[in-house]
Amino acid sequence: MQLAKEVKYLIHKEVLLEWRSKYTINGVLLYVVSTIFTCYLSFVSLSDKLAWNALFWVIMLFASINGVSKSFLQENKGQQLYSYVLASPAAVLISKTIYNTLLMLVLTTIALGFYSVVFDTFTPPDMLMYYVAVILGSISFSTVFTMVSAIASKAGNGGMLMAILSFPIIIPVLILLIKLAKNAVDGLPWENSYDDIGMLLLVNIMTVATSLLLFPYLWRE
Repeated sequence: MQLAKEVKYLIHKEVLLEWRSKYTINGVLLYVVSTIFTCYLSFVSLSDKLAWNALFWVIMLFASINGVSKSFLQENKGQQLYSYVLASPAAVLISKTIYNTLLMLVLTTIALGFYSVVFDTFTPPDMLMYYVAVILGSISFSTVFTMVSAIASKAGNGGMLMAILSFPIIIPVLILLIKLAKNAVDGLPWENSYDDIGMLLLVNIMTVATSLLLFPYLWRE
């Protein structure tokens, strides 16, 4: 019960801080919109299904890095000490992960809508399955980058360290997401995607479990 109260309070704090500054959400939205529009000017139209799908996930990957990676890296020592006194390490990590997941769900939903409007020459036959892939992608990017951001924040040159640590974790996740989304693009039955959905859920569970085990030791430093 105490953990739930701490998580609720910390999420409320994150939402208030973001609402006041709107730095992250405005920055990522500007990046997504400008990148999609630049791609539209470069390619004019995308009629190839594989290119349409791959380009979307590349844009979402870098948008996630810009949005989620700042979870711990942007906090100074005073803010970290305040959180340390205020709540338990598990509550801090869980609240960051939930907030980043909600943030990415909003951003990816807006991005998918804008992307579909700009590149209107092709729309996935099974848009519901594609959106399921977008939801799983938002969760996966949030859990992975939140964990790596927590680790990188305790070391010097955190940006470079984050890129090195996240690469071997995010590539398998990205492959699974592209494969799942391709099933939606090809209009395949849902039965063909159950294994990929299960693998993504398993990766997320393992990432969160590993984070909860390691973060308390990092938080003491």
